[in-house]
Amino acid sequence: MGDSESRLFSLTEAERTRVQVEPVLLEAMDARRKLATAEKKFSALTERIMRQGGMVISYSEASKLRTERDGFAQTLRAAIEHIEATGCVVKDLDVGLLDFPSRINDEDVYLCWRVGEDRIRFYHRQHEGFAGRKPIDPRDSGRQNPIQ
Repeated sequence: MGDSESRLFSLTEAERTRVQVEPVLLEAMDARRKLATAEKKFSALTERIMRQGGMVISYSEASKLRTERDGFAQTLRAAIEHIEATGCVVKDLDVGLLDFPSRINDEDVYLCWRVGEDRIRFYHRQHEGFAGRKPIDPRDSGRQNPIQ
């Protein structure tokens, strides 16, 4: 377990980090969509080259597609690395789901947030995932060390 994985967030720290990484997450989601499109185009071009022996393709088109695809992949990698360096965990880029390792009442949990939610309102046990999300009890955020 690396340093970023061992960080435990309070609800306040998680919320502050969420606000900072949300634009980076949106960038990663956009890069992932564009990368998928570019990979489909590049795969179709590769298939066409294999079928036709490469004689009737535009090498400049192939080069442009490869450069575009590689650029989206690099943007995606950099965004994910930036987010994970904060200690939060990227769970799903399709819906924009982030988890923040925490402890509630001496239990390891993830504070859970997804794009479109105005703040972190849910948590789940580490083995449960998104389907096991439960609302954070507002009384916990005011107690001494309930959410660490």
